[in-house]
Amino acid sequence: MSQPLRGRTVRLLAAAVLAATVLLPAAAPAAAADPVVLRVGTTQDLDASNPFNTLLVSGYEAFQLTYNLLVEFDKDAHPGPGFADSWTRNPDNVTFHVRDGMTWSDGKPATSKDVCFSWGLALAAIKAKDVVGAGYLDPGVKDAGVTAVTCPDPSTVVVSTKDQSDRVFQVYVPILPEHIYGKDDYKAIAAEKFDPPLVGTGPYTMVEWKTGQFARFERNPTYWGKQGFADEVVLQFFKSSDTMLQALKKGEIDYAHNLNPDQFKQLAADPAYAAVAGKANGWTQLAFNTYGTGTGKTIEGGGPSTKALLDPAFRDALGYAVDKQALVQKVLGGFGDVGTTIVPPVLADWHVEPDTLRTFNIDLAKQKLDAAGYTLDGSGKRLDKEGKPISLRLVYPSTDDNYAKSADFVKVWYGDLGIAVTTQAYDSATLGTLILPSSGKAKYDIELWGWSGNPDPNALLQIFRCDAIDNTSDSQYCNPEYDKLYDLQLTQAGEARKATLAQMQNMIYNEAPYDILYYDANLDVRRTDRFAGWQNMPENGTPFFTYGPLDYTLLTDASAQPSPTPVASTAATPPSASGAPATAGPATPAPSADAGTTSGGGSNTLLLVVVVVIVIAVVVVGLILARRKPGGADDDE
Repeated sequence: MSQPLRGRTVRLLAAAVLAATVLLPAAAPAAAADPVVLRVGTTQDLDASNPFNTLLVSGYEAFQLTYNLLVEFDKDAHPGPGFADSWTRNPDNVTFHVRDGMTWSDGKPATSKDVCFSWGLALAAIKAKDVVGAGYLDPGVKDAGVTAVTCPDPSTVVVSTKDQSDRVFQVYVPILPEHIYGKDDYKAIAAEKFDPPLVGTGPYTMVEWKTGQFARFERNPTYWGKQGFADEVVLQFFKSSDTMLQALKKGEIDYAHNLNPDQFKQLAADPAYAAVAGKANGWTQLAFNTYGTGTGKTIEGGGPSTKALLDPAFRDALGYAVDKQALVQKVLGGFGDVGTTIVPPVLADWHVEPDTLRTFNIDLAKQKLDAAGYTLDGSGKRLDKEGKPISLRLVYPSTDDNYAKSADFVKVWYGDLGIAVTTQAYDSATLGTLILPSSGKAKYDIELWGWSGNPDPNALLQIFRCDAIDNTSDSQYCNPEYDKLYDLQLTQAGEARKATLAQMQNMIYNEAPYDILYYDANLDVRRTDRFAGWQNMPENGTPFFTYGPLDYTLLTDASAQPSPTPVASTAATPPSASGAPATAGPATPAPSADAGTTSGGGSNTLLLVVVVVIVIAVVVVGLILARRKPGGADDDE
């Protein structure tokens, strides 16, 4: 088994310690050990270090390392101890106990007032019928039925709720240090830059961030929980999966998130790697720009290019023109499932299949378009009801090769209907702004992107609320009947809630503001030579880019135990690879705490010390051998 440099160095120093203590000057200071650095690769750049402003999975990964939630998630994605270590459910509230003796990474006491401040930001925005920052986090407080948060003493938080649901234990609001941000209201906190170094109670804290390159986190020595083997964590951002793959092979990173299927299959057969195809709590979709539906609103210089997109019959017909099974096989390499409704199958308690399923049938799609009044002209171009040729603008992020591949297929299939499609890739931040009616004027027709949710389906369901327009909505869909169902299910549990969720899933499917292409898997690969103790979270998921920082704290030194057997894929076994992965370009250099640190943890200084120790050891061994008799016996035998 290949061992990390630090593991080999420790063994060498132990073997030569006697010689070093005898021959080195007594006053010589001991060399400081280099940090053990865990390097995690992703093709998704970090868009914000402010938790309330991030739109991306990479942003959630970053703030989860630095900050705790009031209630974290355990290995099965069930509620577990976090900022609070225990709680009691009462008829109209939950009493949380903040763990005793906990401090922030700067040594200041962490108390209930930090919770009242952090949750209070969301409550203030809700009261003002507004959102905090991007509006991704505070809806969880509203959906949990939270009416008030009080902190009667430093160890106690009382959260008042409208009902007895367990959604209060799944609120994704990071607890921020009140002693640093306490001057901010909910509007001011959204304007905070959160420039590193940050102060948190999580296992690591962000100390450095370079856009498009990396974000570096150092171990929080005051962390209340288990400390993982890594002294530092670096989230490394790559322009493509090809460069990320090469970095993984060279040992410049230890973990690669979401390689493409061919790359994944290639490494899965190599015992030097462990490959995991984790079920994703999310999807990839075509989001149709329906801005103005039911309201007649328009955006000067923006909005959809044709009123056809406001017609459910038009959008429904397009659904028959997409061969989703072909996308799963040809784009995902078999690692995924055909998309249907807005609650993924991984949430088995709540997912339902649509009552009327659309299946791939180009001829039927043409018939439905003709019947809905969207006919062809003499040159074969599909016309809208104003008699204009329909040409749709499809946009997608540049972070994943699968988006571009899927867009190419859609372009061909829609072309068979007489509908022209132009495609354009953007970086995630630009695309996120483009789809907003207020700042980007929602100047697009179709957005091909994806979403990831929480253990409760509300995180995904809220995307289609009317009040989600201009923050989380990417279809600009609004239907007051959907909003009523959403509010109803907040008061329900068990089969009653599932029945309401079934209505909501069918409503969105039938009105088709979305065409969910597939439920894709997370194709993650890690090296087995430096770190051990990996654990999928939950069991059918992946170690990282999941719920909370737990798995970062479980890692151990791989040199101290046998290499683990590669974990079998948790997704359906796909067909064999269709070909070798594309030739990769040069890998992005891995950042480090200083210029001499490598991903293996060795520095120039340490290497120099090692060389000196080796020389000393050789001299000592030579002296010992010189005392041996010709027959090999020692003098004292």
